[in-house]
Amino acid sequence: MPIDAAKALAAEPRSADITWDHKDIQLYHLGLGAGLPATDPDELRYTLESRLQVLPSFATVAGAGMAMMGGLAAPGIDVNLAHVLHGGQTIELHRPIPVKGTAHTTARVAAVHDKTKAAVVVLRTEVADSDGPLWTSDAQIFIRGEGGFGGERGPSERTEPPAREPDRTVDRPIREDQALLYRLSGDWNPLHADPEFAKLAGFERPILHGLCSYGMTLKAVVDTLLDGNVSRVTRYTTRFAGVVFPGETLRIRMWQEPDRVRVTVAALERDEAPVLADTVIDHS
Repeated sequence: MPIDAAKALAAEPRSADITWDHKDIQLYHLGLGAGLPATDPDELRYTLESRLQVLPSFATVAGAGMAMMGGLAAPGIDVNLAHVLHGGQTIELHRPIPVKGTAHTTARVAAVHDKTKAAVVVLRTEVADSDGPLWTSDAQIFIRGEGGFGGERGPSERTEPPAREPDRTVDRPIREDQALLYRLSGDWNPLHADPEFAKLAGFERPILHGLCSYGMTLKAVVDTLLDGNVSRVTRYTTRFAGVVFPGETLRIRMWQEPDRVRVTVAALERDEAPVLADTVIDHS
């Protein structure tokens, strides 16, 4: 059934209450590869409850990431989930995420773009607790075969890295079991665990979650250029440009600018095939 953009945009927002505590934060950080070496003070701020800080990308899994799937069930969005890809992700932080929290989420379809052979649905989630707004998250969902409904094409901006050598380049290995651990934070798609399902989807073996690469990249930038201080991050956006497999290595290149870091991420072992593109981290 084709997407009914007008119906989707006019639908009432979906609301829910979510909670989290230090165990959810620690599990998420471990799923990103935090904790190596286990006694490193720089890693303990991600793994030890008495020193814990919250990486802002935790916003993508808070409440088990249910806002995204709820958005795909919105009126006017009747699609085959096998045709759905996560095309991009943006998080805007209004203040640091607390280690323990109870918050109210409001999710709605913020935009529907017609790319002719596909549709892009922007699912916006706004999260606030008793002290006010915490974060706003935009997930760009690419749906194959759902374009051609006569809607606006939408933006197609690309953010090229500066025409100079990166200020820092770091490699981050992906453990063989990392997707199995990361999925415990709420993304149970068998594409990331079941070899037979992965083959049916056209992959030689299970792939890593795009949002895991997203979180790994943010951690690398925070640890390398932001003094390990997660509270400096104000906004983080990326486009998912390609897959990466457990056991491979992310090569993360960073260009530092005033109040901003531009980033590219590639799969080292596959001739640096693109993984994340148009990636920008704004910071204080």
